[in-house]
Amino acid sequence: MKYALYLIMVFCITYGCDKQPPLTESPSTVVEMEEMQEVFSDTIRFASYNVSMYGNNSGELLSQLETGQQHIRLRRLAAVIKTVRPDVLVLMEVDYDAEGKILDLFRQNLLSISLDGFEAIEYPYAYQIETNTGLLSEVDIDGNGNIALPNDAYGFGNYEGQYASAILSKYPIDVENQRSFQKFLWKDMPEANLPVNVDGTSYYSEEVLDVFRLSSKNHIDLPLQIAENKTIHALISHPTPPVFDGAEDRNGKRNHDEIKLWADYISNENYLVDDKDIQGGLNDSNSFVIFGDLNADPNDGDSFNNAINQLLTHHRVNQDVTSGMLIPASTGGAEHNQTANHTGDPAYDTSFFGLRIDYVIPSNDLNVIESGVFWPASNEEGHELIQDNAASDHLLVWVDVKF
Repeated sequence: MKYALYLIMVFCITYGCDKQPPLTESPSTVVEMEEMQEVFSDTIRFASYNVSMYGNNSGELLSQLETGQQHIRLRRLAAVIKTVRPDVLVLMEVDYDAEGKILDLFRQNLLSISLDGFEAIEYPYAYQIETNTGLLSEVDIDGNGNIALPNDAYGFGNYEGQYASAILSKYPIDVENQRSFQKFLWKDMPEANLPVNVDGTSYYSEEVLDVFRLSSKNHIDLPLQIAENKTIHALISHPTPPVFDGAEDRNGKRNHDEIKLWADYISNENYLVDDKDIQGGLNDSNSFVIFGDLNADPNDGDSFNNAINQLLTHHRVNQDVTSGMLIPASTGGAEHNQTANHTGDPAYDTSFFGLRIDYVIPSNDLNVIESGVFWPASNEEGHELIQDNAASDHLLVWVDVKF
């Protein structure tokens, strides 16, 4: 019934019907909000979703969200989230704005109201993550004689804040104790896979390497206060895709080392120094969940040196989720990506272009009881929400942890 109503609403928006209901007042995106009584659930759903919520220029997404109910794709994204109903949701490729208006409007106009027959969902805690994308450096990174976007940014972006990340949560986010590695230099990673020319010389000049940041967006550890005596560290990143380069494989090698940063962080390597000059990684006793579009498939694609296996086989992660019986899977991926000519099982794919690149990876001390990719097959309920990139070219990935 709710899907029939959804189609009616789509018709109304496209061809004209009665005026939409008035917008509700937006909650603040500031994390230090009025104290709320949280009802702890013994099972918490963690999810990651590349929502492709960015524009052709700065301000375009914000403008769309002000009238969010008039944009079919945004309504479908909201419907997917309301269907899966994660307790903690990390969003990839959502524009950054320092005032938090984007997350405010997304919650206010699309999530926190019942729409298209889908029950509202509330996220009282939200945080937008600063990013290197579109942040112009002070040197000529691409060597073309001038310093300009997008190729001379610390991370590829046509404007500052494009392709950023964010988190929505039903549980408090301890922003004060966050650790970010946005400014960590690539050359400061031991045995960094810095790109070289065919003659063995460095692809990047010393001037470039002195400012070149490893993270193409950001690497951030956000502690989540799941219960009074339980903290989960949300480790969030979105490494550069290992393509759009040449024989030097600069993006492939950067992708590899961006993934390596998390592998070293959960190994508590001493060389790591965060943006507050705090040294070291995550303590062995800390629980964590790694989120993100990591742009690396264990079997297919253009990854450098099996990049994702640095995490999938790491001794501190839950092996059932990374390579065992609880790998997130879908019937839609198995149906849609059968002809991709890849060696990996298409049921595990998280994108319409035939790769498993989106991840939710819990630490091995967390009891995972179920997982999935929201990709219904063509004969299943909800397929119309995602078919043919209707919401995004990626699918929402989720993992249920029982406490």
